[in-house]
Order: sequence, then C-alpha cells, then structure tokens
Amino acid sequence: MRPCGRDAQGPDRRGETSAGTVQQPGARIHAHAARLNPGGRTPEAATRRRDGGDTVTGSTIGAAPLLQVSDVNVVYRGAGWRRPTFHALHDVSLDIRAGETLGLVGESGSGKTTLGRAVLGLADVSSGSVSFDGDDITRATRRTRRALSRDIQVVFQDPYSSLNPAMTVASILAEPITAHGATRQEAAARIAELLDQIGLEPDAGRRYPREFSGGQRQRIAIARALALRPRLIVCDEPVSALDLSTQARILDLLIDIQVTTGVAYLFISHDLSVVRYISHRVAVMLDGQILESGDGDKVTSTPEHPYTQRLLLASPIPDPARQAQRRHDYANLA
Repeated sequence: MRPCGRDAQGPDRRGETSAGTVQQPGARIHAHAARLNPGGRTPEAATRRRDGGDTVTGSTIGAAPLLQVSDVNVVYRGAGWRRPTFHALHDVSLDIRAGETLGLVGESGSGKTTLGRAVLGLADVSSGSVSFDGDDITRATRRTRRALSRDIQVVFQDPYSSLNPAMTVASILAEPITAHGATRQEAAARIAELLDQIGLEPDAGRRYPREFSGGQRQRIAIARALALRPRLIVCDEPVSALDLSTQARILDLLIDIQVTTGVAYLFISHDLSVVRYISHRVAVMLDGQILESGDGDKVTSTPEHPYTQRLLLASPIPDPARQAQRRHDYANLA
C-alpha cells in the first residue's frame, strides 16, 4: 500500500500560497494549525480564508433561504409500553442560504446529528417542517427523496466505514452518477474531474479505499458527495477523526469547493474552533435546542449564552498563563 495525492505529499503539490510565493509544507501546516487554534489566532487568521486569500462578500450568498427548518420536533418512541419517549429536538428553527455555511456546534448528545438526519429524511419529524428551495420535504416520499439526492448530499464522520471496501474509488464515484442515468463515458469524465477537484492523482480511481490515508479517504467521500453537483451538503463531523494538519487541508478543500461551485454546507461539529474557521454563521445546540445563533466570528469569540461561553473557555490554548485564566473563568461560569 502506498498513499497518493495531496495528503501524502503535503497540503499542496505546488507548495504555493494564495499569493503565489513558495512556502515549505511544514510552515503551511504550522499556519493551518494556528488558524485552527482559537486562542492563538490573530484577527487576520481568524477570518475565514476565501478564494485568492480574500474574504467573500455577501453578494456571493443567496438572498432567499435554500434550506428552511421551522419549529422541528423529533420524538423517538420507546420500544416497549414501559419505555419512555425521548424528545431529541425541541422546536428547532434555522435556515441556510445558497453558498453559505452554517456551523452547528454542541456536545455529544445535543441533537446535532439528529437534525442533520431530519434534513436528509433519515429521522422522522414529529412536528414542524423542513423546506428545500421553497418545497416542503418534511414527509417526502422515497421517490421524491431519490430525486432530491441530486441536490442534497452528505459527508459522514468516518470515511472508511462509509466507503465500500470491495469497490474501487472509480466504482464508488460512478455509482451515484450512473444511477441517475449517465452513460459510462459521461461517468468516466465526471470521475476524472472529481479526482482533480479533490487533489488526488488520476490513477487513484483504480485503487481501493484501504490503500489511502484517512485524509485521502475523506477526500474521496467528499468527491462522492459532489458527484451529482448538489446544492447542499450535510457535513456530519467530517474532520473529527483526522489529525490537526489534515483537518486544515480538508477544511480548505471544502472552502475552495464552495467558492468554485456555490454549494451550501450544514457543517456539524463539536469543535468550536473548526466551526469558526469554516462557517459564515454558527448555531449552538444543547439538549435538542438552539441556544444561540448568529455571525460566526461573533458567536465563537464573544458569545452571549453562558453555555457557549463555557464551550469557548473549554478550548485549550498554548499559553500557560492564559490557559490558567481560562480555567479560572470557566470555574466562575460553572
């Protein structure tokens, strides 16, 4: 086995920054790690990177919501008559515009993934509504959901378990394309385009998922999600299983894809610093409820809700004095 592609050769095979100057891979990794560290970021590094190193203006984001979640409740019924019901989501409302990233952050069990599953039609909505591009898809039929897969896709947390180990990468990427009526020639052309888009070598299509690193497998999972040119991708903890430098490369890849294609993301994570790096807006969840939402930089740097403040103070920083102050502030909030 030998890894191939960008994650085997550094963040970028060209070794160039957005300004075109040559930078050593180690320096790039250090810079990425600094951006993912909320305590060590400068104001400039705290701004989410965009195409050419610039920030995207509001004109690149659609005015009307692409996804609208309104007062959604999800209740899981007990298996037996004595088993109590579990109320997973309580009147959750949010919206995502075209070309926008909404970061959904919270601890394990807060309801983040359940909300993502409700959007995808994998969790039954007890009350409330989910609308996509103006159409109510709350209780869409299987046929409608199949048609919606062109527009709504998902990237899961563990790329290895979500990729069929018995299929080559080319077969994995071809499956959704041919299932929607494309010819073999059209599928092959699209696969070559996808491999180039995610930064893998052309011969990667002949290999199996086990022959790639974790970061490369996640790139393949992202390519599969992009195969049908969706308008919305639900990213469910897509970088939580990766090391810090690989996380940064995958996040940069997602940002580059968004700038190029205009796709919107519902980005689910427990890591506040990761959400801050990639999101335009952030919503904070706890016990199935949205506690706070707003501009990404504001919510993740000067939050108003005590729970969000605790999340921020719980993030470690590489400065003993400031970390001690954070522990003191956290204890006062508890």
